[in-house]
Amino acid sequence: MTRPTTCQTCPHLAEIDCRDAPGLMVNVGLMSPVLSLVVPVYNEERNIAAFLAAAVPVLEGLGETFEIVFVDDGSRDGSLGVLVAASATDPRVKVVSFARNFGKETALTAGLAHAAGDAVIPIDCDLQHPPELIAQMVTAWRQGADMVLAVRSKRTEESWPRRTASGLYYRLLRWLTSVDIPAHAGDFRLIARKVVDVLNQMPERHRFMKGIFAWPGFKTATIEFQAAPRAGGGGSKWGFWKLWRFALDGIFSFSTAPLKVWTYVGLLCAAGSFVYLAVTVAQVVWFGIDVPGYASVMSLLLFFNGLAIISNGIQGEYLARIFEEVKGRPLYVVGGRWGFEEHAIGKAGARAPAPPRLEAAHSQSRSENKTDAA
Repeated sequence: MTRPTTCQTCPHLAEIDCRDAPGLMVNVGLMSPVLSLVVPVYNEERNIAAFLAAAVPVLEGLGETFEIVFVDDGSRDGSLGVLVAASATDPRVKVVSFARNFGKETALTAGLAHAAGDAVIPIDCDLQHPPELIAQMVTAWRQGADMVLAVRSKRTEESWPRRTASGLYYRLLRWLTSVDIPAHAGDFRLIARKVVDVLNQMPERHRFMKGIFAWPGFKTATIEFQAAPRAGGGGSKWGFWKLWRFALDGIFSFSTAPLKVWTYVGLLCAAGSFVYLAVTVAQVVWFGIDVPGYASVMSLLLFFNGLAIISNGIQGEYLARIFEEVKGRPLYVVGGRWGFEEHAIGKAGARAPAPPRLEAAHSQSRSENKTDAA
């Protein structure tokens, strides 16, 4: 019986079909992947099956070996159980589980550290990022791009105030920093291995990933897309205060301008005070005008005290970040891994060195194959 030269179960070239030799599919799952999808997960139990159903056929159609690295960010629903079950049935699905919730930016960091592919693609699990775009990303990468950005052509799914605030924020960020952080480009992008290696050596605790992705530079290409509605419905998990803190992380992590500007504010206030003093002396000496009473004095005192408090607050933001850095705590704690082999993790670590003390010493590594052997 003639066998297909291309396996119909997984995207590798073979003289036999993996469906006739189940053990072969396990070995293929352990092959070094060309593509790695990094998928942060937080309470996405309802969306995981739909995401796999959409992403896996796209990846198989590319004809390259691949892996899908899910990072469970301390989900409170049944997300972890669904992911572990998926890893048990498909060796290309790998799972990293945090011991608690550490945030999406940290989950992306962990996914990059565990991904072994020549190209890594962070993507959301709610299907707002269309997996069909991956083929275009891979084409641009094959043509020489080191990073391929998926840029939103429209943001009609967001409210007008949020769209306006986002546009103004990125204009301000580009003005304050020397890093060109593109507007309307999120985490959905393709990142070449040499860029991932650089990103994995950036150990800062306050992770503004849009800036971190942009900092290394390299050759960049862009692809426009329209975000799809969230699978399963529901609104954004990012409330106002969470977005506010995220925006401050972007400014304070990539710019010292808020500190330096107070030199010029101080000079301006000193010059204004000198002018005001000169005007007051002239009014009294030359024109005999009485100096106004306590109202003007109180106004000036409150104004300059307000400036001093704002200045102290900005200094406090930088000091707090220094405090977080010098403590040297791990970025996250891994509660468990599924689908990873010890030698595979070691190989990925050799290609992309993790930041110092990236994980707690007691983090455990688990593997379906080792479980089967036991």
